[in-house]
Amino acid sequence: MSLKLSNSAIIVLFLCSFTTILAHEDEDPTIKTMEDFSGYPIHEPHLSFQNTVSSLSVDTRSLQKQIDELSTFSDTPAPSVTRILYSDKDVLARRFIKNLMGLSGLSVREDAIGNIFGRWEGYNPDLSAVGTGSHIDAIPYSGKYDGVVGVLGAIEAINVLKRSGFKPKRSLEVILFTSEEPTRFGISCLGSRLMAGSKALANALKTTVDGQNISFFDASQSAGYTTDEGDLSSVFLEKGSYSAFVELHIEQGPILEDEGISIGIVTAIAAPASIKVDFEGNGGHAGAVLMPNRNDAGLAAAELALAVERHVLESGSIDTVGTVGILELHPGAINSIPSKSHLEIDTRDIDEERRNIVIEKIHQSAITIASKRGVNLSEFKIVNQDPPALSDKSILDAMEASSKELNLTHKFMISRAYHDSLFMARVSPMGMIFIPCYKGYSHKPEEYASSQDISNGVKVLALTLAKLSLQ
Repeated sequence: MSLKLSNSAIIVLFLCSFTTILAHEDEDPTIKTMEDFSGYPIHEPHLSFQNTVSSLSVDTRSLQKQIDELSTFSDTPAPSVTRILYSDKDVLARRFIKNLMGLSGLSVREDAIGNIFGRWEGYNPDLSAVGTGSHIDAIPYSGKYDGVVGVLGAIEAINVLKRSGFKPKRSLEVILFTSEEPTRFGISCLGSRLMAGSKALANALKTTVDGQNISFFDASQSAGYTTDEGDLSSVFLEKGSYSAFVELHIEQGPILEDEGISIGIVTAIAAPASIKVDFEGNGGHAGAVLMPNRNDAGLAAAELALAVERHVLESGSIDTVGTVGILELHPGAINSIPSKSHLEIDTRDIDEERRNIVIEKIHQSAITIASKRGVNLSEFKIVNQDPPALSDKSILDAMEASSKELNLTHKFMISRAYHDSLFMARVSPMGMIFIPCYKGYSHKPEEYASSQDISNGVKVLALTLAKLSLQ
């Protein structure tokens, strides 16, 4: 069968082709995004992208139900959540997430330590994917939104895009990171650190044990992971494995709520460092040893704690913070002079050099205090000293444009808390989206984010992922 076209039909085809060529040569990015969303060419300049934006619908009731259900996988009673790495509750929670990924049509895989990946394949799967995600482990007696919003919200963002009819060019991948919290093995962001290629951590894990003297590998094997203790290199990712990574998270601070702003666009993640300090004195009876004759390890620790505050304030920057989160005394009896003390110090700054100056001042103070009080500074160990991470401009632009197109108020801000994005920045360009949380509460049962704020965050994430997928 042959098809004959009239001259008028040929002209119409030519004009359509010519219009298409012109559109691609001088293409409006809004129209292009609309075309990619709908799958149909749009050349009428009066059409608004708002038609597409309005089709982004979040199933807030289902998402809140998932958040509530995930919180039941806890070793402490509601409203608190305790979910420790590789515990029975952690394994059940992981299974819950993998099931949701499957129900959303994502292809699911896990690596050797339990980082979980759910991929929506794009129509150009050879391109590096756009990643998103967070963590679901929870420190003892914490809340149900930290990390969880970034995992369940990411899955829902995929569902939002699917319902809108969007087809990704680059694949979109949701990641559940293993052990963002340092609760069990004292290592924060364990999964993302390894993904970023930390050979030092891979080697350290061979001898790492928890408080019950259970090794990392025994614990991970009990959860169904790491059959080869000698090699975790399969977890490492090459730089550029993702074209972009975006994490949705509650702010964990009060700024957005206090200022009535819907979305925080994170420009940088502060550089964190952790320090362990031990003093050793003589101890003795609280009544029998006179004050001039004491070598009190407890007072040495107390003096160093105040020195941490002083050195942080001396930096002159509001972005410099320091915390003595652990202070332990031995033997811990009311009528015994402490013979040993142990401190764990956290200090952070978006300026790495300024933070390192604070660390050195703390070290010098520890030496001086030990000498003055006649105690031994038996350990001053910098456990980790990570550099800060800056958000990528193209991702910042995409997050800002998405917030504007959704008519959501937003502000640029830094994150002073650890996030897996800090280490994903070593693998790919990175960005973060913050949403408000009640009074800035986090790491406590009162932690809360409203369904509306979560929905806003999911929409911004979905639109940002769509834009990045098409790049």
